[in-house]
Formats: sequence, structure tokens, C-alpha cells
Amino acid sequence: MGLTVADVIRETTRAHLLAGRGKLFGQCVTAVGWIGGTVPELTEQEGIIELSMADVSGAGIAVGAALVPGQRPIYVIRYQGFMWYNAAPILNYAAKSKEMWGVPCPLAVRSIAMEGAIGPVASGCHHFMPLHMPGIKVAAPMTPKEWASVWQDYLDGDDPIYISEHRRSFPLQEEMPDVIQDSASVSLVGISASRLEMVKAAEILSAEGIVCNLLHLLWLKPLELSETICRAVAKCRLGLVIDSDYEFCGASESIALRLMHATGRPIHALGLEDRSAGFAPHFDNPTPTAERIVAKVKSVLNSTAA
Repeated sequence: MGLTVADVIRETTRAHLLAGRGKLFGQCVTAVGWIGGTVPELTEQEGIIELSMADVSGAGIAVGAALVPGQRPIYVIRYQGFMWYNAAPILNYAAKSKEMWGVPCPLAVRSIAMEGAIGPVASGCHHFMPLHMPGIKVAAPMTPKEWASVWQDYLDGDDPIYISEHRRSFPLQEEMPDVIQDSASVSLVGISASRLEMVKAAEILSAEGIVCNLLHLLWLKPLELSETICRAVAKCRLGLVIDSDYEFCGASESIALRLMHATGRPIHALGLEDRSAGFAPHFDNPTPTAERIVAKVKSVLNSTAA
């Protein structure tokens, strides 16, 4: 059996902490499950620092730790919806420190998206927030090798990095290579957990004679639309950028616009609906499902054919 994403995060963290290269900060880190099995079962002396439940203060402590020479701390935001409480120290200090004062602040922020009857505050995926601030990198890994590559980028540089994780990625073992087909009429470009639904949607569409390219985005900032992606999209009738974050003013709309300018093709966006999630399943606001993706593709194709 191969390593899961959770395995890679946990063992990478273990090696980092035991080598004395930084500490891990977070709330309820040592609670049941150790955050989905992503945190090694170590003691405070070995580098696990439990913070209080004061959501607005934890990020400041972690940012301060990142200013210590030679240290590269990890800050875990258990529910990505809590980024609204944590944003000020991360985005107004850590992201600006090197540019404004010449002092690097290398902090790895593990911000974990989750959805499913957990309400309007904790629920959701919110990587659009750091995308708006210079000085911080943003990635949304979904596979073991992707997470490892993001971590290596963090070690190789001195910038803070926002790792937009999704709990649906933790049990995954397989990689997600791009799938590009000469006969494709649609290019689906996926971010975060939407990539899982995108694959399902492509299977449904294929059975109906609509062939899709599958293009996976890891890095959201810096964003590099490779020649391979642009060429694949340019050959299709339609491109659709799908995200687990909000659609309006989010990564999906922004990247769709860039792709449209780069390729000259009609590119659309699909993300979370513009409404708050509730606690009951029928009030949830989840990642676009395969069915939603299929419906969007058919709707746009039909409108362009008319």
C-alpha cells in the first residue's frame, strides 16, 4: 500500500519537528484523530504546541515564531472558515514582512477545508483570501506528491505559504495526472476537492459523447498557466474552471479570465454558490458536484450552439 496524503503530512511533520527546525502550533491538535491523522503523536517538548481557543490570537503567536532565525513553524487552521479570524497577522504581517522591512517570515499555514453540516463559520474553502495579498504563496495540493512538492518549495524559499488542504484529500494515495485528448471539446480545470468531482463529471459526459480534458491546478499563486494547459484549452469549444471556493470574485473567476485572454476561447467558472452554509445537509454549500459540473457544461454548450 502506498502512502496517503495524511501519511505524507504526518511523517514530514514528524521529521521536521524532531530535527528542531520549527514547532507546530494549533488548536485541539492532540484531540481525537490528531487532525485526520496528519499530526504526529508527539509531546510539547518534541514540538507540538497547543494554543488556546482564542481564534484571533493563535496566528500572531505562529507569525512571531516564524521571525525567529532558523525556525520554520507550521500553523494549523483546523477549519478553513476560521481563516477569517486568523487573517490579520498572516496577511498583514507575515506576507508583508520581507517586502517592507527586509525580514523574511517563513510560516507554513496548513489551512484545512471541510464541508458537510458544520455550519456557516467553520465550513468551506477560502484560499481566495491570501490570493489578494502580495508576499504569500498559495497552493491547493490533493495528492501525496503534490503536498510533498509544496513542502519542499516552502523549505527552499523564505516566503510564507498558505497550503489550502481539503479533508477529502487525506485518504488519497493516487496521483492526478492531466488527461489531454485530441478529440476533447471541453477542458475542465479543477482546483482543490473539485478535482475529484471533475473526474466523475468527465466520465458522465464521456458516456454521452462529450469528451473532456482534465487539467489539475496545484499552484494558485504564483499562477503559471503552462503552454500545455493553454494549448489544450485553445483546441476546445469550452473551458470550465471549477473550485471548492466561492465562485464570485474567487480563484475560479480570476483564472477563467486569464485563461480566456491567453487562449481566446470562452472560459467559464463554477464554484460555491453565493450563500452561507447551514448545519443540515440540505442547507450545505459544498464543492460543485459532478452533476452540477455536467449541467453547467451542457448548458454552456447548448447556449453556444444556438
